[in-house]
Amino acid sequence: MAGLLGRPGSWGGLVLRVGQTFFAAACIGLMGSSLGFVSYTAFCYLIASMGLQMLWSFGLACLDGYAITANKDLTSPILLSLFVVGDWVTAILSFAAASSSAGVVILFQKDVFFCRRYTHLPCGKYELATAFAFVSWAFSATSALIMFWLLAAF
Repeated sequence: MAGLLGRPGSWGGLVLRVGQTFFAAACIGLMGSSLGFVSYTAFCYLIASMGLQMLWSFGLACLDGYAITANKDLTSPILLSLFVVGDWVTAILSFAAASSSAGVVILFQKDVFFCRRYTHLPCGKYELATAFAFVSWAFSATSALIMFWLLAAF
Protein backbone atom coordinates (compact mmCIF):
# COMPACT_ATOMS: atom_id res chain seq x y z
CA MET A 1 0.00 0.00 0.00
CA ALA A 2 3.03 2.26 0.11
CA GLY A 3 2.57 3.10 -3.56
CA LEU A 4 -1.11 4.05 -3.28
CA LEU A 5 -1.71 7.39 -4.95
CA GLY A 6 -3.03 9.99 -2.50
CA ARG A 7 -1.72 8.43 0.70
CA PRO A 8 -0.68 10.80 3.49
CA GLY A 9 2.83 12.14 3.18
CA SER A 10 2.96 11.78 -0.61
CA TRP A 11 2.73 14.22 -3.51
CA GLY A 12 -0.66 12.79 -4.44
CA GLY A 13 -1.94 13.39 -0.91
CA LEU A 14 -0.60 16.93 -1.00
CA VAL A 15 -2.36 17.62 -4.31
CA LEU A 16 -5.65 16.31 -2.89
CA ARG A 17 -5.34 18.49 0.22
CA VAL A 18 -4.35 21.60 -1.71
CA GLY A 19 -7.30 21.04 -4.07
CA GLN A 20 -9.68 20.73 -1.14
CA THR A 21 -8.30 23.85 0.47
CA PHE A 22 -8.32 25.91 -2.74
CA PHE A 23 -11.88 25.10 -3.76
CA ALA A 24 -13.22 25.50 -0.22
CA ALA A 25 -11.54 28.92 -0.01
CA ALA A 26 -12.89 29.87 -3.44
CA CYS A 27 -16.39 28.87 -2.32
CA ILE A 28 -16.10 30.95 0.85
CA GLY A 29 -14.72 33.92 -1.07
CA LEU A 30 -17.47 33.85 -3.67
CA MET A 31 -20.29 33.31 -1.22
CA GLY A 32 -18.87 35.85 1.21
CA SER A 33 -18.69 38.50 -1.51
CA SER A 34 -22.33 37.90 -2.48
CA LEU A 35 -24.87 40.26 -1.03
CA GLY A 36 -27.80 38.71 0.78
CA PHE A 37 -26.39 35.24 1.41
CA VAL A 38 -26.92 35.69 5.17
CA SER A 39 -30.68 35.55 4.69
CA TYR A 40 -30.53 31.91 3.60
CA THR A 41 -29.59 29.21 6.08
CA ALA A 42 -28.28 26.81 3.44
CA PHE A 43 -25.71 29.35 2.28
CA CYS A 44 -24.62 30.09 5.85
CA TYR A 45 -24.24 26.34 6.42
CA LEU A 46 -22.17 26.14 3.23
CA ILE A 47 -19.79 28.82 4.52
CA ALA A 48 -19.45 27.08 7.90
CA SER A 49 -18.88 23.68 6.31
CA MET A 50 -16.36 24.98 3.80
CA GLY A 51 -14.58 26.83 6.60
CA LEU A 52 -14.16 23.56 8.49
CA GLN A 53 -13.12 21.81 5.28
CA MET A 54 -10.55 24.49 4.54
CA LEU A 55 -9.01 24.38 8.03
CA TRP A 56 -8.84 20.58 8.10
CA SER A 57 -7.41 20.31 4.60
CA PHE A 58 -4.89 23.12 5.08
CA GLY A 59 -3.62 21.50 8.27
CA LEU A 60 -3.19 18.16 6.56
CA ALA A 61 -1.60 19.81 3.51
CA CYS A 62 1.00 21.34 5.83
CA LEU A 63 1.51 17.92 7.45
CA ASP A 64 1.92 16.32 4.01
CA GLY A 65 4.41 19.01 3.00
CA TYR A 66 6.41 18.40 6.15
CA ALA A 67 6.35 14.64 5.65
CA ILE A 68 7.57 15.02 2.06
CA THR A 69 10.44 17.34 2.97
CA ALA A 70 11.46 15.38 6.07
CA ASN A 71 10.88 12.00 4.36
CA LYS A 72 8.52 10.82 7.14
CA ASP A 73 5.96 8.04 6.94
CA LEU A 74 2.42 9.01 7.98
CA THR A 75 0.79 5.61 7.59
CA SER A 76 0.66 4.44 11.20
CA PRO A 77 -2.70 2.96 12.27
CA ILE A 78 -3.32 5.69 14.87
CA LEU A 79 -2.71 8.53 12.41
CA LEU A 80 -4.75 6.80 9.72
CA SER A 81 -7.72 6.37 12.08
CA LEU A 82 -7.59 10.08 12.88
CA PHE A 83 -7.40 10.93 9.18
CA VAL A 84 -10.30 8.56 8.38
CA VAL A 85 -12.60 10.07 10.99
CA GLY A 86 -11.70 13.66 10.08
CA ASP A 87 -11.99 13.06 6.34
CA TRP A 88 -15.32 11.27 6.60
CA VAL A 89 -16.81 13.93 8.87
CA THR A 90 -15.71 16.79 6.65
CA ALA A 91 -16.75 14.93 3.47
CA ILE A 92 -20.25 14.25 4.80
CA LEU A 93 -20.68 17.82 6.04
CA SER A 94 -19.38 19.23 2.75
CA PHE A 95 -21.72 17.07 0.70
CA ALA A 96 -24.71 18.00 2.83
CA ALA A 97 -23.89 21.72 2.60
CA ALA A 98 -23.26 21.62 -1.14
CA SER A 99 -26.47 19.67 -1.74
CA SER A 100 -28.61 22.00 0.35
CA SER A 101 -27.12 25.04 -1.38
CA ALA A 102 -27.70 23.46 -4.77
CA GLY A 103 -31.32 22.89 -3.80
CA VAL A 104 -31.74 26.56 -2.93
CA VAL A 105 -30.03 27.67 -6.15
CA ILE A 106 -32.31 25.43 -8.23
CA LEU A 107 -35.33 26.69 -6.31
CA PHE A 108 -34.34 30.30 -7.02
CA GLN A 109 -33.57 29.80 -10.70
CA LYS A 110 -36.01 27.18 -11.94
CA ASP A 111 -38.96 26.99 -9.56
CA VAL A 112 -39.85 30.40 -8.14
CA PHE A 113 -37.84 32.51 -10.60
CA PHE A 114 -36.33 34.69 -7.86
CA CYS A 115 -33.29 35.35 -10.03
CA ARG A 116 -35.43 36.93 -12.75
CA ARG A 117 -37.76 38.75 -10.40
CA TYR A 118 -35.13 40.07 -7.97
CA THR A 119 -32.19 41.09 -10.10
CA HIS A 120 -30.19 42.28 -7.10
CA LEU A 121 -29.64 38.64 -6.04
CA PRO A 122 -26.23 37.42 -7.24
CA CYS A 123 -27.52 34.03 -8.40
CA GLY A 124 -24.48 33.44 -10.60
CA LYS A 125 -22.19 33.72 -7.58
CA TYR A 126 -24.42 31.40 -5.56
CA GLU A 127 -24.28 28.85 -8.36
CA LEU A 128 -20.51 29.09 -8.83
CA ALA A 129 -19.85 28.88 -5.08
CA THR A 130 -22.01 25.76 -4.92
CA ALA A 131 -20.08 24.25 -7.84
CA PHE A 132 -16.80 24.94 -6.05
CA ALA A 133 -18.22 23.27 -2.94
CA PHE A 134 -18.98 20.14 -4.96
CA VAL A 135 -15.45 20.09 -6.40
CA SER A 136 -14.01 20.46 -2.90
CA TRP A 137 -16.26 17.63 -1.74
CA ALA A 138 -15.08 15.42 -4.63
CA PHE A 139 -11.46 15.88 -3.52
CA SER A 140 -12.49 15.27 0.08
CA ALA A 141 -14.45 12.11 -0.73
CA THR A 142 -11.52 10.77 -2.74
CA SER A 143 -9.20 11.42 0.15
CA ALA A 144 -11.63 9.81 2.62
CA LEU A 145 -11.87 6.67 0.51
CA ILE A 146 -8.09 6.42 0.20
CA MET A 147 -7.66 6.81 3.96
CA PHE A 148 -10.30 4.17 4.63
CA TRP A 149 -8.63 1.82 2.15
CA LEU A 150 -5.25 2.31 3.82
CA LEU A 151 -6.68 1.74 7.29
CA ALA A 152 -8.47 -1.41 6.16
CA ALA A 153 -5.21 -2.71 4.67
CA PHE A 154 -3.52 -2.72 8.10
